[in-house]
Amino acid sequence: MTNTRSNQMESLIFASRWLQAPLYLGLIVAQVVYVYQFMIELKHLAVGAFTEHISETVIMLSVLGLIDVVMIANLLIMVIVGGYETFVSRLHLDNHPDQPEWLSHVNAGVLKVKLSTAIIGISSIHLLKTFINAENINNHTIMWQVIIHIVFLFSALAMVLVDKLMNQSLLISKAAHEVH
Repeated sequence: MTNTRSNQMESLIFASRWLQAPLYLGLIVAQVVYVYQFMIELKHLAVGAFTEHISETVIMLSVLGLIDVVMIANLLIMVIVGGYETFVSRLHLDNHPDQPEWLSHVNAGVLKVKLSTAIIGISSIHLLKTFINAENINNHTIMWQVIIHIVFLFSALAMVLVDKLMNQSLLISKAAHEVH
């Protein structure tokens, strides 16, 4: 009787991973919102460039805004696809011609490092936009953006080091089990 209850509990706990599926669907909706946002910003850029003769600085800031939207969309894809594959269920994309290269070796550690790198890229774009438009932004805001960016850099470095240490520990553990 206890074994049956234990099996049922384990089955319930394992099935609970499907509670995350609606979260990934919600992120797909957020992706649609970002595509819409991109199209709006692209329209403003094109109209501004061809009819209003906007300055090169405004064009550069607009293009950086577009790049920012694309990088956030890429981050969403990594979370949606990588998170679903890692935490919910396999995608069964073997031999699919469009399968992303990184998906074949994704795990929680790889996903964290990729996400950290993407966040640093997004932060870099924001910082570049700030520097280009620095005359219109107060020094206090610029200082905090730089500090936050540096924190992102150190956080990513820490994640990479932790992931490396965990992988080394795993290799040592496997080697020790193979010897015995």
